[in-house]
Amino acid sequence: MTGKKNAMIISKAAWRLHLFCLFLALGSFDWGYNVGVLASVLVHPGFKEALHNPDASRTGLITAIYYLGTWLSYVFLAHELADRFGRRHAAMTGMSVTCLGQVLQTSASGSGAFAMMVAGRIISGLGTGVISTSVPLYQSEIAPAKQRGRFVVMNHIGFVVGLAVGFCPHGQSVGWRVSIAVSFIPASVFLIGLPFMHETTAGNDAALETLEFYRQGRFSADEIHEELADIERSVAVFRASGLTWTSLFTDASLFARLWRSALLQFMAQMCGATAMKYYLPVLFKALGLGARLALLAGGIESTLKIGCTVVEMLIIDRVGRKLTLAVGAAVMAFAMLINGALPLAYPDNANRVSDYVCIVFIFIYSFGYSMGFGPAAWVYGSEIFPTAVRARGLSFAASGGAIGSIVVAQVWPVGIATIGSRIYFFFMAINLICVPIIYLLYPETKGLALENMDILFGVSPSVSAARLASPEEPDDTIVLAPKVGSRTDVEAGSRTGT
Repeated sequence: MTGKKNAMIISKAAWRLHLFCLFLALGSFDWGYNVGVLASVLVHPGFKEALHNPDASRTGLITAIYYLGTWLSYVFLAHELADRFGRRHAAMTGMSVTCLGQVLQTSASGSGAFAMMVAGRIISGLGTGVISTSVPLYQSEIAPAKQRGRFVVMNHIGFVVGLAVGFCPHGQSVGWRVSIAVSFIPASVFLIGLPFMHETTAGNDAALETLEFYRQGRFSADEIHEELADIERSVAVFRASGLTWTSLFTDASLFARLWRSALLQFMAQMCGATAMKYYLPVLFKALGLGARLALLAGGIESTLKIGCTVVEMLIIDRVGRKLTLAVGAAVMAFAMLINGALPLAYPDNANRVSDYVCIVFIFIYSFGYSMGFGPAAWVYGSEIFPTAVRARGLSFAASGGAIGSIVVAQVWPVGIATIGSRIYFFFMAINLICVPIIYLLYPETKGLALENMDILFGVSPSVSAARLASPEEPDDTIVLAPKVGSRTDVEAGSRTGT
């Protein structure tokens, strides 16, 4: 039976793909939970007392410092772990580091409570940076080309589910420390399950075994071997080209991918998403909702994101990345306009209908984000880089998102405190600018094999020369990881998806 005929059958391999990608989303669930729960922790009386009633600037620092940790991880740590030890072991290390940071946060007390919270947030950010890149890398590498968007979006589904659970009101009877400590439950399940998964960076035999595990029953043996040969050939050509990870900055075709991916991640946070994640209950309270109802509304908003992200998972491989990104940015811009204008027209909660309309448009903003930047920025960044520099490329690109998060986390609380709802116009303008940038500068990637992205972004002259000089058949040896300090101090392992 050919691969096309088997595509009509829900094969064992298809079940494996869905189940393992959903399991991997546990890592993002923990990330999302830690983001969501902080929103409720920041307004918890016990937390305020333990940290000696932090003001807006200190609250902003607690939020933003987390993204300093993720930025450091993206630039210096995440790609090294993913390249040298594989995606699974990188994710395990990242989750362990995240848990260490959570321990510090739950232990914050006494005169050093603020310092402990800040240190815990930085350490958790370091771990999250590893998880947030190694998981989508793994998902993109095991997924067939025409369904890659769907499987990588599962990562974001895990994030928004965790966000929704974290936003759920825990009440005054549940201490803020317990709320943070709940994250150890999904983290433990994640750490226990990862060793049982196949690795996507391996030698030839192991790479073939992994491909068969995720393709068996849907693709023929010839198709599986052809896919592996394409992967091997891509890695061999990159090695022969003499390019290294520094070529991401010096080679035109690679830099074209890097700046696009980094800018996309930056826009995905500068659109206002970071503020909505952390300060949503505060925004709802400003619109007249009580503390408990504000947290409940935050949970509803996050639940809405789950449904929207599931829809995005089903359509992204059909309508493409560009359309979902552009439409999502336009929707968010309009929602920001409404939330900026109505409080100016009816100040001090003078009109309850106006307040309720603002709440509705916060939900509409979430719809735009979950159908656009939220999942699609990670899908795009995880698929456009060549195999040998994919981990480093995505990590460097994600650092752009971390910078955006730091800016927004600091600007938003101060902006709300000083200029009120006018701060929404700033983010409305950013979203409007994003629409033409996406349409004019970002080529569509849907349906293309990972090895064929050169069609869109060009080919390095060194790679072209290496292709002409290379034999038809790839080298039989695929090295798991190069020696430290070697000229190809990048991932040389084979990748198991197209």
